[in-house]
Amino acid sequence: MIWYPYEQMKTMKTPYRIRKAEGVYLYTDDQKLIDSVSSWWSVIHGYRHPELTKALTDQAERFAHVMLGGLTHEPVQKLSDKLQSWLPGDLDYCFFSDSGSVAVEVSLKMALQYFMNRGETRRTVVLALEHAYHGDTFKAMEVGDDEDYHFVLKAYGKSQNVIHIPTEIGALEEAFEKYHDRLNSFIVEPLLQGAGGMRMYDLSFLKKARELCDRYGVLLIFDEVATGFGRTGHRFVADCVLPDILVLGKALTGGYIGHAVTVANHKVFNGFYDDDPAHALMHGPTFMGNALACAVALKSIELFEQGDYLSRISRIEAITRREMADFRHPSVREVRIMGGCVCLEVNDPAVLEGYQQFAYERGVFSRPFLRYLYAMVPYLITEEQLVRVLDTMKQWFKERT
Repeated sequence: MIWYPYEQMKTMKTPYRIRKAEGVYLYTDDQKLIDSVSSWWSVIHGYRHPELTKALTDQAERFAHVMLGGLTHEPVQKLSDKLQSWLPGDLDYCFFSDSGSVAVEVSLKMALQYFMNRGETRRTVVLALEHAYHGDTFKAMEVGDDEDYHFVLKAYGKSQNVIHIPTEIGALEEAFEKYHDRLNSFIVEPLLQGAGGMRMYDLSFLKKARELCDRYGVLLIFDEVATGFGRTGHRFVADCVLPDILVLGKALTGGYIGHAVTVANHKVFNGFYDDDPAHALMHGPTFMGNALACAVALKSIELFEQGDYLSRISRIEAITRREMADFRHPSVREVRIMGGCVCLEVNDPAVLEGYQQFAYERGVFSRPFLRYLYAMVPYLITEEQLVRVLDTMKQWFKERT
């Protein structure tokens, strides 16, 4: 029996069974659905993309996987080289893993060990944001701040090694003034906090964070698992403010296969590069650098580059702003739009009960959560398809006036 994610198995509704997917569409036995959430924000090129499929199958004909322990191969070398040349600044050193959550764990482990290798044993504290979500593994949950997902951690009591602050510059300055000599890193979902409620904040906060990290010698980590590859309207937020460690996943492979990467700058890497074997990063996911994932990631990056995706995302944002400009409803607390994301936050989560089936009957797949009805569409979506997604969202509230 399948144990489904984020569900009470005793009371969950039967999931929709997908028999085919192509472009922006998911096909059930009785319906054709626009996927408005891109399979948890990963399928940026749409389903069954011929070039991605070919990259995957061509590599499968050579070999699917070999471990990176004592071995290497062309796809992982090419992907590492591509990311080194493609990413901003001196983000040059790629440590691969098999999911975004694990990649976040790696980044936090890197930050802690970086200082332990230097003998700075007081730097055990991580600064993070309120309403953060970084994944469901344990350290990722600890730096997260969402009781709806991570309430199990109450069993351990309040963490002494994580400080959470709001996205306010005053709170940021106060935290650095108080804890700077104990901090090893500050981890953020830059500009857009995903599963914590699609919360959006200003770039000035990140610029101040970079300034304070530089002043006090703290490592800045950007978790761009969700925000990377254009979702905020920027290629990466790291193009605007440069972190010391960058975490990528989800859209890295165009949603074809699980893979992620933790990319470190020269300063971080050099903190491990030593004759002392105890200074090595002792971490190694079995499927890190998987050849299939690397091959499809390379093709996904090529499509992103050649397809002028930032213009596509700008167009998606413009259409969304146009369609939502006059929308108001007493049940809706706020409408938030950034790049390829739109979120309607409601006052009472009960208002969204039944929306998923409502959308299904109108040819849209949606998965609202808590108080948030949102869309993060594939980038190849047409204006007509996008308007249909947005009209479905608005119609739900109009019928409840």
